[in-house]
Formats: sequence, structure tokens, C-alpha cells
Amino acid sequence: MISSQGLIFDIQRYSVHDGPGIRTLVFLKGCPLRCRWCSNPESQKATPELGFRRALCIGCGVCVDVCSRQAIQLKDTSVEVDRSQCDLCGECVKVCSPEALSIVGRWVTVEQVLAEVERDLIFYELSQGGITISGGEPLAQAHFVEALLKTCKARGMTTAIETAGYAPWSSIERVIRYADLVLYDLKHIDPVVHRQLIGVSNRPILENARRIANLEVPLTMRCPVVPGFNDAPHDMDVLFRFVANLPGVKQVDLLPYHRLGKSKYAMLGRDYVLKEVRPPARQNLERLTQVANRRGLEVNIVA
Repeated sequence: MISSQGLIFDIQRYSVHDGPGIRTLVFLKGCPLRCRWCSNPESQKATPELGFRRALCIGCGVCVDVCSRQAIQLKDTSVEVDRSQCDLCGECVKVCSPEALSIVGRWVTVEQVLAEVERDLIFYELSQGGITISGGEPLAQAHFVEALLKTCKARGMTTAIETAGYAPWSSIERVIRYADLVLYDLKHIDPVVHRQLIGVSNRPILENARRIANLEVPLTMRCPVVPGFNDAPHDMDVLFRFVANLPGVKQVDLLPYHRLGKSKYAMLGRDYVLKEVRPPARQNLERLTQVANRRGLEVNIVA
């Protein structure tokens, strides 16, 4: 696809946790990271996917009849989907009256995105809100994000981008000049553990964070808190020390792990590996807040 189009999987209105005021979130599809606790697994692959919500299936078998590749088979009171045979033609989705089947991900233009975003201009004006680009990893579609944010700025909207920073600096430069705020995710400070948990090195992530901070771009660091993976006070203290040394950064957002994405794994035919992990206890978040405060950082716990 040409750079004037981007692959998204959702547009969420009335968000209040991803930048100031009331915001519209545009979720881009495709991410080079593989966080074990990812709550948006549909964001990972940089291609559209077939989604199947078994709980909605009524076992009518109409989708079986229209599938030319025999990727769907009727079994008992529901169907079984063989995604390896699916070519995403979408014929099954068209005939699925209970909407159990869907294509996750769609190609859109800048104008198509703005047609949805601009429905809430009055709320942005009243609350000093705007648009936030999230994912997935927005920087994986840097040309499209650049065009989108540039157009938003030209139309008077405030802009923000949420990123893990795992991208070439050239991609960051394209985007950041049109961002009023950067929400920057840090998963773990230890390079060995980071690669084990996330699948990639954190070296470019940390280096890009330093370079962005030195540009004096408004920057908020965001840290997921996942029990048993990255919530040890010592590990978080090392991370907080890194954040505290970034020029101009005075606040860190803590993002408590939750299970809200569990059903999405089943929808995509994937295993949810953190079945036994529970959200962090309030006292543990308070303890981490104290650790951050000792480093001179204010803490915002994003519920």
C-alpha cells in the first residue's frame, strides 16, 4: 500500500487517559514488539486478520457454504476456522448475521480518518483535547502518521502519539515535529530481560527516549506494571532513575496490567499466556509510587 493509506484496527472516541482533555484514539495495526501482556493482540500483525467470536456464533452454517477455500467447517453447534486456509475474501463476514466473523484491520486514507475524528471537534475545543495515535506501533507507519498529524495540525487540532520508540530515528523525526505530546512506553530497563519479555533489544528504545527528551518535546514516560515480570521495586527503581535523568521529564504514568484483552486472543485463535497473572494490588502500586517519588518523579496511575 502507498503511504497515503494506513492500516488501522480501531478508532475510539471519548478517551480521557491518553493525553489531555477528551481525545479520539486512532489505533494503527502492526508492531515489532511482542509483549507477553499485550492487551491489543489484534495490533501485532501488519496485515488484516479474520476474527471469530465463538460466543456469538449460532451454528447456522451459512458461512461454511460461501467459503470457497473450505476454511470454515461446521462442528456441533458452532464452526471451526482454519486460518491457514483463509484468504480474507470476506464473503463469510458478509453473510454472518450474528456478526461472529469479522475482518480485523482496514486500509484508510487520511481524509477517512479525519471524517471520524472531526465529529468531536466541539469536545476537543471545550476540554483542550485532540487526537492520539496509538497502536500497535505508529512509527511502523511513519509516512502515514506524518501525513495524518500534519493535516490535523493544519486544521487546528492538538496531537499526541503513543509509541514504544522501537524505530529508526528517521521515522521518529518525520512524526515528532507534528506531535504536541509524546507518550513513551518503557517496558523493562534490563536489556536481557527486555529481550526475553518483549522479543527485541531495548537499546534503540532508550537511546530514542534520550534524543526526544533533548529536543524539548513534551514527553510523558509510561510504564506497564505486570506482576512477576517487571514490578520488582529494584527493577522499577532503575527504570525510574533513567526517566528522572531525561531532561524536562517530571512525571511517569504507571499502567497496571489488566485482563481486558483476554477475549481478543480467543477471537484471533491465539493462546493467552498470562492466564494465571492477576492485576497488581493497590499496595504494590503505592509502593512503586513511593520509589518513583524518591527519584523526584510525580506518578499518575492510569486506571
